[in-house]
Amino acid sequence: MGEHIIKLPDVGEGVAEAELVEWHVKVGDIVREDSVLAAVMTDKATVEIPSPVDGEILWLGAEIGDTVAIGSPIVRLKVAGEGNVGGAAPAKVTAESTPTPSPSPQGGGGRVSTTKADAKSATSKNAPRTTDARESDTGIRAAETESPSPLWGGARGGGTAPTSRVVGPVAAPRPEGEKPLASPAVRLRAKEAGIDLRQVAGSGPAGRIGHEDIEAFLAHGPQVARGLARNDAVEDIKVVGLRRKIAEKMMLSKSRIPHITYVEEIDVTALEELRAALNKEKRPGVERPKLTLLPFLMRAMVKAISDQPNLNSLFDDEAGIIHQHGGIHIGIAAQTPSGLVVPVVKHAEARDIWECGAEIIRLAEAAKSGTATRDELSGSTITITSLGAMGGVATTPVINHPEVAIIGVNKMMVRPVWDGTQFIPRKMMNLSSSFDHRVIDGWDAAVFIQRIKTLLETPALIFVN
Repeated sequence: MGEHIIKLPDVGEGVAEAELVEWHVKVGDIVREDSVLAAVMTDKATVEIPSPVDGEILWLGAEIGDTVAIGSPIVRLKVAGEGNVGGAAPAKVTAESTPTPSPSPQGGGGRVSTTKADAKSATSKNAPRTTDARESDTGIRAAETESPSPLWGGARGGGTAPTSRVVGPVAAPRPEGEKPLASPAVRLRAKEAGIDLRQVAGSGPAGRIGHEDIEAFLAHGPQVARGLARNDAVEDIKVVGLRRKIAEKMMLSKSRIPHITYVEEIDVTALEELRAALNKEKRPGVERPKLTLLPFLMRAMVKAISDQPNLNSLFDDEAGIIHQHGGIHIGIAAQTPSGLVVPVVKHAEARDIWECGAEIIRLAEAAKSGTATRDELSGSTITITSLGAMGGVATTPVINHPEVAIIGVNKMMVRPVWDGTQFIPRKMMNLSSSFDHRVIDGWDAAVFIQRIKTLLETPALIFVN
């Protein structure tokens, strides 16, 4: 028998490290060749690490949330034959810390679901893969009790995120006919107080009723038995993977960018009539996507940016340089089961309204299914954020650093509007947009939104070159 060390492979061009977001195995598991061992994340792309050989897990070299350098040992296997190493287990090597690993690190419990993307990796058996597989060919795992771990850095407990700690659970009263569990002293006290123990929720093992439960019932009355019992549970959820990257991005944006938010009301009645007419139009041999509001907004933004190109910029605040782009790459903030991602429609200035619509649909499907590539999730120069029908009346969008502007779409509502002689129903919608006040003045922000307002309220202008 020998030992085989698996190192973190190259998971993408120019990537020097990756965050471990999930273990699929634990010490003692038997794995087969190509079984998924772990998942790592870099730039919102999740890559699964397969085993190149059959063997038994002896050691895991990192914990959930650790940032691991490319080439660092992450798994040690006992294998048939000589293996590829000898001697003692290597020390855990991560970008965050370098403590000596404990003999039984991570368990293989809860998993963090993240957005996956294609990774340009080596073609060897040890190369990472970006599949949707979530089950590995490991042996049956024993149930583990996992200790809570802190949210950021510090000592990490041996378990996967999330972990939980329950303090003083309070069970619901037992079903009708079930005998309550209580000591003779508790039963006597309940009898003297005229309490029916069947109506008392027990907080002890197997719902056993204690003196404190009697006191709670006396203090609060029968409502404790009707589901209004106190819940003192505390769940500690470790922030890892995509959620951690979102947190870091939001903190960076809000701490460094002084936001100015401008809200304007748009009458989209004419736009909605045009959109409905275009969607009904059928042309033989021409397949067109169903248009939503977003392609019209994108084309309006392209026209407005042609008048104010400084809105299509990235601000390097450390170097003090504004990178003003000619190509308009519009990020579309999209909510996925894993969290918020921003797929990018590249070169919107070169796409007509139907091409914009088709690209939005394609990117949205890729983001939601977890197949969007790293290139599709990066490179934006300005962003649109929309919650659709959940959009609210007004919002305060957070700028996607290092961009200088973000356009927020709020929900559309039919409201009465005074036309000078009477109130008439109109389809109204607000745009809530934020700008980097270091490089965009309030006047420029207002001019930009007013130009978009004019184009959306008179949508024929969108098609005029």
